[in-house]
Amino acid sequence: DGAAPAVFSVGSAPTPTRMPLLQLLNYIDGRPVASRSTARTEVVDPATGEAYASAPDSGEADVDAAMTAALAAFNSFKRTTPSQRQGFLLKIASAIEAHADELARLECKNCGKPFLLTLDEEIAAAVDQIRFFAGAARQLEGRAAGEYMEGLLSMIVREPVGVCAAVTPWNYPLMMAVWKWAPALAAGNTVVLKPSDTTPVSTLRMAELMGAILPSGVFNVVCGRRETGRLLVEHAVPSLVSITGSVRAGREVAASAAPLLKRVHLELGGKAPVVVFADADLETAAADIAVAAYFNAGQDCTAATRVVVEAAAYETMVALLAREAEQNTKLGSATTMDSEGVLVGPLNSRALGCAQLAGPVSLARPHEGHVLVWLGAARASQGLLRPAAAPRARRRGRPARRRQGLLLRAERGRRLAAGGRDGAGGNLRARHHRAALRRRGGRG
Repeated sequence: DGAAPAVFSVGSAPTPTRMPLLQLLNYIDGRPVASRSTARTEVVDPATGEAYASAPDSGEADVDAAMTAALAAFNSFKRTTPSQRQGFLLKIASAIEAHADELARLECKNCGKPFLLTLDEEIAAAVDQIRFFAGAARQLEGRAAGEYMEGLLSMIVREPVGVCAAVTPWNYPLMMAVWKWAPALAAGNTVVLKPSDTTPVSTLRMAELMGAILPSGVFNVVCGRRETGRLLVEHAVPSLVSITGSVRAGREVAASAAPLLKRVHLELGGKAPVVVFADADLETAAADIAVAAYFNAGQDCTAATRVVVEAAAYETMVALLAREAEQNTKLGSATTMDSEGVLVGPLNSRALGCAQLAGPVSLARPHEGHVLVWLGAARASQGLLRPAAAPRARRRGRPARRRQGLLLRAERGRRLAAGGRDGAGGNLRARHHRAALRRRGGRG
């Protein structure tokens, strides 16, 4: 079925003619494995818009094979000591660190990310996170034993859950995979992971690096679309299901896992609020908010998509944010993604991204009393949307619950920030912490 996952083309420049697509394989039981399904999905470089690889769209037989391998490995891996598991994770962290440039290139070509930013902010962070969980492997918390009934000794023993099924998103493929497999392995579990069908490349390469260190079957990667993810979630083997994705996907996963009472870990999308009080350093706040909003081209569940500003600072903040968007946010392109200072790359999927970003314009009209910060007002090239600001003030309404691009003006900042049903993070900017805490309803 083609070359093994170790064979990757990591060049960032577009080719003058279309080359044969690199054939990716699943990674099961410690080795690259051809899918039993004939269905394939194309993997596209967002900076050029050209397909450069083909990944399997795995079916039931592939998922069964991965689950069988993970379950067989669990029977022995669960008996490893915390010291042994720590050793595995530390070796993996060192291997990823040694291949940091390669993995960053793969991530950038697959996702459209700026190279230097990915190397410093994502690959280095992933290595640090693996080392954190390596330490946590030897710090498992437990309660003291005691006699709570006469003649009977009671105690709590922490044991691995079993096989963990994980589904990772397209916005941070490598780092989100680390967030799932590192704590699972630290506790003695085994993992079957499905990366996003648009961004499987770095995960497959990482799996190969891990496979040289871990016992066979401990970590497995099965590529595919939504149906493959459903097969993972509904399979009888996993005891825990973890997904990073949309609220819709989270609801479906929770419902699918319920019949077998599987443990479920959901990390879902949100609209992160930033509350800015008039006494804050507005220049610094605007610069920080711009980075938080436009980092990874705004494709982040904790991106600063709602800014709630105290009335006295509102006009100043709108002007500062517009300046940041128009003058201080450096865009990359297919030939400049390696340049210093590039913050914004192309959208991972132009068709999906443009459709989602078009939503806030139409959503803003009926929602009076709010201002829109439109992330894609001007189109650049090859999937790039240039950040820009287009205030549109009204009188009444409520914030539109959409992923990208709202700036809300309100004196009732605390209520507006906390009023949404979605929120994966938040930030508050004020010069005096005590006053800010009182205003948010906490103790000063």
